[in-house]
Amino acid sequence: MENLTAAAALRLPVRLRGIQLGRPVDLLLETVTWRAVGFVVRCGDESERFLPYAASQPRPEEIAVGSSLMLLEDVHFYRSRGTSFRGLLGVEVEHGGRAAGSLRDVVLTHGGDVSELVLQRNGVRVQVPASACRIAAPRASAA
Repeated sequence: MENLTAAAALRLPVRLRGIQLGRPVDLLLETVTWRAVGFVVRCGDESERFLPYAASQPRPEEIAVGSSLMLLEDVHFYRSRGTSFRGLLGVEVEHGGRAAGSLRDVVLTHGGDVSELVLQRNGVRVQVPASACRIAAPRASAA
């Protein structure tokens, strides 16, 4: 399987043997080692559940699951242990200790590693290796 971006993955249905169970509304990331933790999925009954990335098989046409039991109920537990991809959009990123641009997307490998960050820098989109990146610390206000 070729790499998939988070934005592309969030447009895919979550299916079990072709039956749609829901749609991802967010991707939770671990931003120190840059790994996907899992998807927050809005299910057909309008509830939100957590789908561990390791229990999913993202493909170009769907995010397949082997069992509906992989959709876990305690979304708040997982939200507290990951960082929302949607919440990171537009956040400043440092690459090699220097300002690199604002986050627009991430590139995911088949295993859930974030291989590259897609940044907006001076009006241009650039891709940089995730391993040398970190979320820039918020600046203290001079109040």
